[in-house]
Amino acid sequence: MMKNFLFAAALLSLALATGCAVGGSGPCVSNCPLITVTGASGNISPVDQAPIGGTITFTATFKNTTENSVNWSLTGSSCSGSSTSSSNPCGYFTATTATTASYQAPSAVPSDATFNVVATTPDNTLDGTDGPLTIDHITTAVAPPAPNVGAGLTQQFTAVASPDNAPQTFTWTCTAGGASCANFHQDSKISGLAYYTAADSCTGACVKISAVSAADSQGCTVGKCTAAKATIVPSRLSGTYAFKFSGYDSSNKPVIAAGTFSATNGTINNGGVEDVIDSSGFNQLTITGGSYQPTSSDTDNSNNAGTLTISTNSGTTHYLAVLDSAGDIQFIQSDASGNGSGVAEKGSGSSVFNTAAQAYAFGLSGVDSSSARVGYAGVLSLNGSTGISSGQMDVNDNGNTSNAICSSPCSVTGNYSYSASTNVGTLTLSATVSENFDFFVANGSANANNPVNVYIISKGNAGGTIDATHPAVVGTMVLQDSTQTYNNAAFNGTSISALTGTDGNVSLTKGTTDGNGGFTGTFDWNNNGTMISVPPEGSTCAAPTVCSFSNTYAASSPNNGRYTLQVLGNPNGSPAVAALPFVLYASGANSGFLLESDSATSVITGTMTAQPNSANGSFADATLPGTYAVATASNSLPSVAPLTMNLLLTSPGNSVFNVTGTENPGGVAVTGGAYDVQFTGTGTLSTITGSGTADYVLYGVDLSHFYLMRDATKDAGVPSAILFVAE
Repeated sequence: MMKNFLFAAALLSLALATGCAVGGSGPCVSNCPLITVTGASGNISPVDQAPIGGTITFTATFKNTTENSVNWSLTGSSCSGSSTSSSNPCGYFTATTATTASYQAPSAVPSDATFNVVATTPDNTLDGTDGPLTIDHITTAVAPPAPNVGAGLTQQFTAVASPDNAPQTFTWTCTAGGASCANFHQDSKISGLAYYTAADSCTGACVKISAVSAADSQGCTVGKCTAAKATIVPSRLSGTYAFKFSGYDSSNKPVIAAGTFSATNGTINNGGVEDVIDSSGFNQLTITGGSYQPTSSDTDNSNNAGTLTISTNSGTTHYLAVLDSAGDIQFIQSDASGNGSGVAEKGSGSSVFNTAAQAYAFGLSGVDSSSARVGYAGVLSLNGSTGISSGQMDVNDNGNTSNAICSSPCSVTGNYSYSASTNVGTLTLSATVSENFDFFVANGSANANNPVNVYIISKGNAGGTIDATHPAVVGTMVLQDSTQTYNNAAFNGTSISALTGTDGNVSLTKGTTDGNGGFTGTFDWNNNGTMISVPPEGSTCAAPTVCSFSNTYAASSPNNGRYTLQVLGNPNGSPAVAALPFVLYASGANSGFLLESDSATSVITGTMTAQPNSANGSFADATLPGTYAVATASNSLPSVAPLTMNLLLTSPGNSVFNVTGTENPGGVAVTGGAYDVQFTGTGTLSTITGSGTADYVLYGVDLSHFYLMRDATKDAGVPSAILFVAE
């Protein structure tokens, strides 16, 4: 049962649980006697849904009356016979006292599955109702839903039963091509956890893994089960990939990179390209080889983590990598030459890019010739051949939005070329000056719900060096949703923004636009170990101005996707927090690239990602068990070491939600952590290792993708990077 349903049930309980006089001279209007009836199951209260075979304890509470005992009954069209008889289709009470009733749900769903639990005083003058209560089959879902599993590797699968108060006990089944799987077993301690080792011979999505509630074996037969379908592959690294990377060398000087490579069954082939900008300037390297090796230290989950090496004509770089169920790779550098983080995605190639006229929103960040932070955001209209028909961008160079590169906002023209066979493109942008870039097509499609990503990197001046008008920047272009008219009305929904500035300045924001210029929400801001949160941590949210920010946004003219808005502020709060001005170049409704435009602060850049309407309000702890790949996504502080984690979220039941897994570097075991997510998608997650507890704030985009950031209030002023989490 989702937390929003629980919240609704709480309101419903308040509305229905008011005691009423059976007789008397008229309705009571002040200090009325009442009985409140509330059901609880495990640690969940109130309860409005009972799974088959479930148990609930109901409690009667008295107010403004001397009455102190009740008689219990079940009322509904399907209820028949005694309320204490096991033959009652609505279930029965196994024990009652003057103020409590222990209820046992039936083993089958009655014809009318909805009824009430009623508490009535012995003299029939006052009663209270908890309801309606609904009996339902137990729904089970298995995650991840459709992973590739490398031959001989082991993938963890989790099951969850709903509603929340259903017992988290399961009977698992695994078939490969219709036969029983060769190597599959359920965890001996956690019923909702099982392990599949790819030791079968079948092709396609031929492995089916399902879990049925032990309390409701009919769940699947009535369409209440969701099974996972896995595909066995020789290696999870195969095909053409595009990647980007940012970090620091061993002297803490910035390094950025982007490129493309092809791989065959875990081996990186000769002939890819890696563009690198470091303290020596721009260099284009030839990728000569490399490999992906699954981990051998975590045998329970060897399918999701490993090591990645990329060899070029300049040497070999080593990385630690985690893969999500879609095959996207997050990686961090693991050798002595530096530290940083990156992402690699399988390329979409010519089937999507440059097939017709297309517009792309983009966001870039890096450093100028003085190593000061610089950010770009903009939009480009590509004509489907080689020309840029129009474009616009903003540039913030070390706090200056009017600079030698662009007096923001500035018009952009240019040209481009792309080779599908090599997955390498070149781009020239002309604003105040002319700048050259390389780009590499990553994952995605022409669908607005999954737009193609393109990784882009600058090339310095004609000599490959960084100067006042040719900074070192790397970032992403995203295909813009062409069905939108980018006015105020286009922004009417909820989004998650992840932002990074200089010196450990990172933040996460959940905001809602109203389609008319209003932008409200909450945020957590870790500024190099100093935490600002709206609402403030520990706040009871009694005052709306304290508990959410209230800012504005406005579409620019022409409606090409540029917006101005205010982020990270709550001027009416206590204490007041001044909002910062940003520009946003939208890739779609409530999505795009953010660039801070306040010349006095830290060149904050980042992304805004729409939280789908289907996800907003549907988050619940019980929906999240699964295996998640976690890695540093962006970091502007070299002292904050990048990390990867392969986290396992499970629930043994009774509203207990655990976090375990492995953290790298070091292969450190995570044990005894916990998570808690509110129905709107914000929450907390903690990990416990031998070195102590790390506390994070969590912001969910959907039920499979999250952002994490260290909570500097709980973790004694610890700075943070932004971490990205994907199932």
